[in-house]
Amino acid sequence: MSGSVGIDIGNANTVVAVARNRGIDVIVNEVSNRSTPSLVAFGPKNRFIGESAKTQEITNLKNTIGSLKRIVGRSLSDPELQYEKQFIPGELVDINGTVGVKVWYQGEQTAFTATQLLAMYLSKIKAITQAEIQMPVTDVVLAVPGWYTDAQRRALIDAGHIASLNPVRLVNETTAAAISYGVFRTFPDGQTKNVVFVDIGHSSYNVSVVAFKQGELKVLASAYDIHFGGREFDHALTEFFAKQFKEKYNIDVHENLKAYSRVLTQTERLKKILSANATAPLNVESVMNDVDVSSVLNRSELEELVKPLLDRLVVPLETAIKESNLSLEEIDSVELIGGCTRVPAIKDTISKFVGKPLSFTLNQDEAIARGCAFVCASHSPTLRVRPYKFEDVNQYSVTFQWEPVEGEDLSELEVFPHGNVVPSTKIITLFRDDTFDIEARYTYPDTLPGAVNTWIGKWTIKGAKPTEKGEAPAVKIRLRTDHSGLVTIDSAYTAVEEIVDEPVEESKKEGEEGKESSQPPKSRPVKKWVRKDTLAIIHGTTALEQSVKQSLIEKENQMVEDDKHVADTEDRKNALEEYIYDMRGKIDDRYADFASDEEKSKFRTMLDAAEDWLYDEGEDATKSQYIAKYDELNAVGGVIKGRYLQAEQEKREAEQRKRDEEQRRIQEEKEAAAAAAFAAAQKEKAEKEGEGEGMQVDGEEPTVEEPAVDSEMKDVD
Repeated sequence: MSGSVGIDIGNANTVVAVARNRGIDVIVNEVSNRSTPSLVAFGPKNRFIGESAKTQEITNLKNTIGSLKRIVGRSLSDPELQYEKQFIPGELVDINGTVGVKVWYQGEQTAFTATQLLAMYLSKIKAITQAEIQMPVTDVVLAVPGWYTDAQRRALIDAGHIASLNPVRLVNETTAAAISYGVFRTFPDGQTKNVVFVDIGHSSYNVSVVAFKQGELKVLASAYDIHFGGREFDHALTEFFAKQFKEKYNIDVHENLKAYSRVLTQTERLKKILSANATAPLNVESVMNDVDVSSVLNRSELEELVKPLLDRLVVPLETAIKESNLSLEEIDSVELIGGCTRVPAIKDTISKFVGKPLSFTLNQDEAIARGCAFVCASHSPTLRVRPYKFEDVNQYSVTFQWEPVEGEDLSELEVFPHGNVVPSTKIITLFRDDTFDIEARYTYPDTLPGAVNTWIGKWTIKGAKPTEKGEAPAVKIRLRTDHSGLVTIDSAYTAVEEIVDEPVEESKKEGEEGKESSQPPKSRPVKKWVRKDTLAIIHGTTALEQSVKQSLIEKENQMVEDDKHVADTEDRKNALEEYIYDMRGKIDDRYADFASDEEKSKFRTMLDAAEDWLYDEGEDATKSQYIAKYDELNAVGGVIKGRYLQAEQEKREAEQRKRDEEQRRIQEEKEAAAAAAFAAAQKEKAEKEGEGEGMQVDGEEPTVEEPAVDSEMKDVD
């Protein structure tokens, strides 16, 4: 059995939730945080992922990769990546048509695709979750931005597979939050509640208008601003302070990547402070050239700096509400989630636009992960959850194209328009007698997030043959946008029109209800398409080929083993170092009476030699060498320690015997005292009874017993 896990992969941090114990819990990581930094870093020997990557981010900038969800599924030629470069210190490269990052790993320069990097991160998230819930993790539901294209969704699924996970479904982030909102609430029967969900996170701004009924929800419309988030606020502040420091201290932090990153970290902290306070300080010691910098900013200055961003704030709201065909008066509630919604200026702007107070009933950081965990639980065969129906909308219009044959005027069709319900299935009919191809493309390139490739996929359909009359048969093709928002062809089959008998229901006269008719049921001949042959489909999408994916799975497993080996080696090294310092302190203190002067001198020499080795040629020794060196020291130190432990044991046993004897003495004294008390009580009782026998009772004469006389007379001499 595996846990039902929902993962909200954030651009800055990731939250994991699991359905268990009749509820949904958020998982804590190895340092007990409820979110894990979305970072992957590379070192001379191993990888650092999550918390460990965050701790060395500043010192290892070019080998630390973030913004994983922003670059996955894109190509290097994508203009959107030009915008992302300002947030990624590493070098972006092309790897077989997809974007990758060049890093130094295990002493050599290596390039990894964005899909591989995301798989590495998911492997870490999987390990964290398994350690917390103490069971295997396989099935997961992943949250994705609603603006993700088909290529990005497939790349995320590939990353899950490389991490040995099974993404049973992808759910749009605001839809997952809506599920978390609606599934635990009760709505009056027959009534609809319209709620706007506003999610402003680290890198993007998402809005969805959702209609709730009891046991179901329907997304009416969604809109996005993919360049509006917390990081844009942070960079606007950093640029302001960079200019200020250049004027005030004559330093330019743009010239030093580490200096810029340190200022960026502090501006993020300042922004959070200003969410609850009117002013906040900024201090960075030795930012560069041994110069300490400091400044102060108030909330009004912050709002003025980010005014160009705030001016864009209502645009997605207007778009989503307009497409939902609702008015502001018909909106019942506006629910805010995402870390950036804590900024007071954002809350004030949204509240003024909708003309009503905002709602914060969901956990702003964890609602999406909780919704995903519920969806995963609903797919689990081992868990019972309350039925909940939800429908999303298609964000981008999709057109299918094919090569026309003689007599066909139509060669393309917009099958899934913008705003179409997801999941959705459409059937088209083509007349073909041979192998043919169908391609899918996005209808309107300008609506895509960046000038990405509009191509979605190509499907080759094989097996169609001419009929007995030599005509091309009708081929029925099921086109589908599935639950995860992926465009695909479900099936294809040939069909012929045949005349079949269709039963005709007769209306019964009054009084004949419930009576069986003796007449045979009537039918009528009708023309219907009857399915004949199932056709083979060769799928061609942006997803990785199985052979390539398998190779990447093996590579990821090997890197996991390498990381484990490095961690085990480091543990043995630390154990050796700890042993050296521990025994050096105790040999002249705690263990001094249990070793001769010769033994102590010999052991000190061994400890000093081991320390010199450890910080010289043993700095990069193998795990077995550390174990051997530890065993060599322990062969001497263990004997001394054993004597101490034996003496301690004997001491404890002697103390225990003393305590036992003391307890026995106390017990005997208690028993003797009890016996004496009992004897005294008995004596007192007897004395009281004796006194009672000689006492005179008022009104009675005392009786005197006379001695008994034998009845027979005896002769007396």
